[in-house]
Amino acid sequence: MLSEDELNRIKESWKTRGLEMGLKDEETISMAKLKLGEVYEGLIQLINKYMDIQEDKAKLVAIWIIGTYFHSSFNAYPYLFINAMRGSGKTRLLKIIAYLSRNSFGRVQSGITESVLFRMPTGYTLVLDELEQIGGKDKQALREYMNASYKRGGAVGRSKKVKIDGKEEWITDYFEPYKPIAMANIWGMDEVLGDRCISFVLEKSSNPAKTKKAEDFDTNPTFKVLNELLTHVSAVSVVLLRKKNYTTAWNDYIERKYNDIYTLTTLITQITQITQKEKNDDEKRREIIEKEELIEMFNKIDNLGVDGRNLELLMPLLLIAKMISEEVFDEMLKIGKDMMQNKKEDEFAESRDVSLYEFVSKQESDLNYKPIKQLTTMFKTWLGSEDEWINEKWFGRALKRLNLALDSKRQASGKHVQLNVAKAKEKIKMFKGVDG
Repeated sequence: MLSEDELNRIKESWKTRGLEMGLKDEETISMAKLKLGEVYEGLIQLINKYMDIQEDKAKLVAIWIIGTYFHSSFNAYPYLFINAMRGSGKTRLLKIIAYLSRNSFGRVQSGITESVLFRMPTGYTLVLDELEQIGGKDKQALREYMNASYKRGGAVGRSKKVKIDGKEEWITDYFEPYKPIAMANIWGMDEVLGDRCISFVLEKSSNPAKTKKAEDFDTNPTFKVLNELLTHVSAVSVVLLRKKNYTTAWNDYIERKYNDIYTLTTLITQITQITQKEKNDDEKRREIIEKEELIEMFNKIDNLGVDGRNLELLMPLLLIAKMISEEVFDEMLKIGKDMMQNKKEDEFAESRDVSLYEFVSKQESDLNYKPIKQLTTMFKTWLGSEDEWINEKWFGRALKRLNLALDSKRQASGKHVQLNVAKAKEKIKMFKGVDG
């Protein structure tokens, strides 16, 4: 475990060498990367000291905490959601996250007010506990804020009354809510917000060595050491992360890979065709090695089979892991793959749209018109649900929105539709992960 003496030695070393030298000082960067790995191990040790938690989950939390210090370098950053039964230690884990994450100051909040929420500065880490019933009408402001907070460029507006030339007028203040958010509750997350989360279930522990341990986070010096060291390491490493411009490099990689057929050698050649004549042999060799490593990393990420928002959420964690070491990157690839597979299975089991795709895919492939009323009843029976939201109005709109109705007409007994069974079968293969 890192000591305060070592932290002070590192600080003094960087002060002497000049932290502002940044990328020009390769030894400083190498030291920062080495220390980032030590911080990562230190975070895992500290989490395991207080929590009875599975190894992959401790690693995931450690990577997420480190990522809060690099948050401004990403265009999107996943929420961390912990789902756990009462007495599982979720609040304790949130406190650990709050003490170690960037600009969270050890605060775990529940019942945060709208005025505080909308005026919290960008870049602060928000840690929320007891986030129950977020789908309720009284949580509209919180839900709106959090739906926009995972991605840069989102904005939420609030109107306020002001006096202009002696007259009262309404103006709109816009807030950019982009920030890291960790949260927990007992009952789970609604579908829209859950789609922006990296989630796991925290099991209740019966290990007295952990459950009987008192929380001394404010007096334990290790928390302060790791927090300060993360601040200093990230000050160097974030420059490297920004210079790499992984987003542009990834898009170039995808464009070349899927729009043309390139071998690895051809890809490297295409990407490295820049001012080669002006460089000496060592520079050329180093650049080619870097491009080879970059393409190898992108190949590993692409082979996960993750796309869309899931890839957007997973990418920052993978880049942080890559900065630590190749071993940690490979571990995070496996954790991410398992996590996204579980998420896909949960989405398949819980999503209303996916359930409707599956239901329609099991109907007969004919062009007969079927009454909406009858189909709605059949769908509710198939789901085993009596929920009031499953009614004819919702069912008809859902069929239209998902392109599952080839045609419709009104008859004396109500609206009838021709089901697009082929479309449903095509979509359900995608959600189930079945090859076409």
